[in-house]
Amino acid sequence: MIAKQKILIVDDDENIAELISLYLNKECFDTKMVHDGESALKAFDEYAPNLILLDLMLPGIDGYQVCREIRSHSSVPIIMLSAKGEVFDKVLGLEMGADDYMIKPFDSKELVARVKAVLRRYQPAKAEAPSGEKLKCVEFPGLTVNLTNYTVECDGQNIDMPPKEIELLYFLASSPNQVFTREQLLNQIWGYEFIGDPRTVDVHIKRLREKIHDHGEWALSTVWGIGYKFEAR
Repeated sequence: MIAKQKILIVDDDENIAELISLYLNKECFDTKMVHDGESALKAFDEYAPNLILLDLMLPGIDGYQVCREIRSHSSVPIIMLSAKGEVFDKVLGLEMGADDYMIKPFDSKELVARVKAVLRRYQPAKAEAPSGEKLKCVEFPGLTVNLTNYTVECDGQNIDMPPKEIELLYFLASSPNQVFTREQLLNQIWGYEFIGDPRTVDVHIKRLREKIHDHGEWALSTVWGIGYKFEAR
């Protein structure tokens, strides 16, 4: 029997949490509800969810801090839920490490669709390649990106990255000096079904630059007005 995927619902409004849980249960997800930030962090460790639905306005520890704490040691998908619909709030949420951002009030069917879409995009790191599979690896001076076992090594150090960051870096580095638009990167890395914010690409590029700094022979470059490229010098 296939185990149900587990969704941790974090919302201080118990009625909203129960409604979300009801719709997810109908789609054969297992759910757990908590209503404050401290309980969310505890439940994350004990429940080990496959995805977190995280309200931002929580008593005690707010949703941003919960996201930051979880992102410090886990890449589990997080969808933020908030009544704040300004661009600044969305970008801040994505920069904190969220995979998607939904504005309240939202349609329950859209929420379920986004949960499924994020879970489809998320691929846990693979321990090793299946027998006979071609090694997927690109190498430049001081940088090795291995998509077979989802590892990145920079200047002799293993760099911890979520799967999507590794996939984005590998895709760019596999086509050095080729410029890709944000739309092309969204389609290639997140898939045509992606329904989140296009700024996801910008946020992931920013995270990559924070973890691997430009080298004398290569760099992650912005092509203004178009997109990004992995520049081999």
